[in-house]
Amino acid sequence: MYRLSVFVICLFLLLGASYNAEASEISGSPLINDLQKGGYVLYIRHGDATVGEDQQELSLSDCSTQRNLSVTGKEQAEKYGNAIRKLNIPIHLPVEASPLCRTLQTAQIIFGTQNVKLNGLWLNIYRLSQNPSNEDIDSTLQAFKNEVEKIPPTSNRVIVAHSFPPGRGLGEISSMETVIIKPLGDHEGYQVIGKLKREDVLQLAGM
Repeated sequence: MYRLSVFVICLFLLLGASYNAEASEISGSPLINDLQKGGYVLYIRHGDATVGEDQQELSLSDCSTQRNLSVTGKEQAEKYGNAIRKLNIPIHLPVEASPLCRTLQTAQIIFGTQNVKLNGLWLNIYRLSQNPSNEDIDSTLQAFKNEVEKIPPTSNRVIVAHSFPPGRGLGEISSMETVIIKPLGDHEGYQVIGKLKREDVLQLAGM
């Protein structure tokens, strides 16, 4: 346990240089212990998707019009789910997923089909990469803030969605990377504690 605690502290010291002033190490106890107590938002980007682009007129009910999880992406999601369970991190169910097939599939593989609900709000994060108007950008980022500043009662809230454009919101997020968010309460905003790549989560779980 001592070695794990030292690893976690060192990990966040290394990662911290790439975060903004809001991002910092969780103070007072090791990372996993804090997550086990609940009260955080885990924002996870979907796993690796197939090459190509979503069709311009994609249909949310037709996965053939979208990029979907690749074989690698499905394996990533399965291993991630095993790691989260091994770490005994409490998750509020159902978890939330963007309606695109790759995000829904990722969430279902990790948490089980019956434990996932769609939230169309997270699709707006995807649309930030499609040259929206400044008004739409501001509206989406405000809606995101309003959602993630809410404090979960006991366990951790999970959102499986998309990367943000560089310099906006949570910034760029790699496949299966987790952004750990500490909600500060209604109208108080949120704090980005840090980011864990998929490999980091597996290593913390001893996998």
